[in-house]
Amino acid sequence: MQSNDFQGPVSVAPVKGKNKAKVAVLGAGISGLSTAYELERAGYDVVIIEASFRAGGRNMTVRHGDKIDEMGHTRYCQFDQDENLYFNCGPARIPGHHKRLLHYCRALNVPLQIKANSNQLAYIQDEKINGGKPIRQVDYRADANGFLSEMMSKSIDKGAFEQQLSEEDTENFLSYLKAFGSLNEKGKYTGSDRAGSQRDRMLFPPTPKAPMPLHDVFKSDVWRGVSFASQIYDWVEPLMEVKGGMDGIVKGFLRNISSPVELNAQVRKIHNLSDGVEIAYEQAGKLNTIKVDYCFNNIPAYFMAGIENNLSPDYLNALNKFKRGHLFKIGFQMRERFWEKEGIYGGITYTSQDNAQLWYPSHDIHAAKGVMLGAYCWDEKQCARFEAMTPEQRFKYAAQCGENIHPGYSGYIENAVSIPWARMNNQMGCGIHMEKEDWEHCLPILQKPDGRHFMIGDQISQHSGWQEGALAASQQALSQFNQLQASITSSHGAAYVS
Repeated sequence: MQSNDFQGPVSVAPVKGKNKAKVAVLGAGISGLSTAYELERAGYDVVIIEASFRAGGRNMTVRHGDKIDEMGHTRYCQFDQDENLYFNCGPARIPGHHKRLLHYCRALNVPLQIKANSNQLAYIQDEKINGGKPIRQVDYRADANGFLSEMMSKSIDKGAFEQQLSEEDTENFLSYLKAFGSLNEKGKYTGSDRAGSQRDRMLFPPTPKAPMPLHDVFKSDVWRGVSFASQIYDWVEPLMEVKGGMDGIVKGFLRNISSPVELNAQVRKIHNLSDGVEIAYEQAGKLNTIKVDYCFNNIPAYFMAGIENNLSPDYLNALNKFKRGHLFKIGFQMRERFWEKEGIYGGITYTSQDNAQLWYPSHDIHAAKGVMLGAYCWDEKQCARFEAMTPEQRFKYAAQCGENIHPGYSGYIENAVSIPWARMNNQMGCGIHMEKEDWEHCLPILQKPDGRHFMIGDQISQHSGWQEGALAASQQALSQFNQLQASITSSHGAAYVS
């Protein structure tokens, strides 16, 4: 089911009779919280068991004093105590077609605001072009569109298309290319005032800047972000974010769930029984064992090999195919919102350096200070370089990268946080990946229950790493839960059998 087909959450089969079925949800990420929320509303007795000291999984926003639980580098955020100085360590964007997530934001009264994802006044920067100096995205786009249009125009004149164009088609196509690329009457690109003017265009006629050399336009892979970022389906604008931080979604669920959330509780055993599931977890040095009627498991699949279980061989084989993904972020508190003086309000700068992207905040415009993203890496090699460093080394390196885009960048940095998800305790990764043939084979297995055990989480969706994928997996598991309940009722001839 695609987000566009979503008409509302699965209506969970309600508890009937005096006996309440007991359900354990392993992991208090978005998928686990939404599963618990729906089960509790239907009358089930739910307990949530979470390995971390906090709920939310990778939906994590840090503010002054918050703990950053990195393996070997536990730190506390030192941002100023200001409600607008926060950093979204995990998810940070909500597309308008992620209807499951938007449904819960509405139902849980989570306030949203528009987030500028693309900004043509932000930069691209690559040592291969313009002598390594940053270029405004609008400049780059104008030149790229211009040169492409000129080449296309010439190919039409030479009859390069296999499909025969009528005289009218040719005329219309050439008119389109002329407008798209700002071509002159001779069909040549010589620059465009779309990229601004060399003098004040409010007082004088615009004087287009000279275009960059043609061979520079496609020298760097950075053009991918500039040209296609807002065309990728999950980045189609306008995008949204939670006002005050993305963990507002986590807080929304917790406000509306009365079930206990057992924190700092490490699951040690999951055993399917004929009439339920037995779970053992360690908390405060004590091993606790509970028996529940059903289990929804949001634990990262790559951790399951270290948890005693009796899941079926096919199920375990599918789980073992999952490989952890890498993602790394740095957040800098800046003493001054210098980017706004450069005309940048929100959006992303793309660079070929290891820090990959800079994000500028869309909220709290013209305030004294701001928190911006100083590195956002998902390439495994880039992530590995940052992961091997101490936090201080990461900050220094990312600051040096920023200097090549904004001279004086380092001097604005007051405080910093780094989030290497592959080193964060109880996560040790962000999203999953596997070979395509394994993906096609394993997901259908894991998207069905093994006994009374259900896997959930973005990891078993087609959209790993997104909250919408986590919610889709939850909804699918609840639908399977309804089917299992119906089959148990049918076979036992009772409304509920524990």
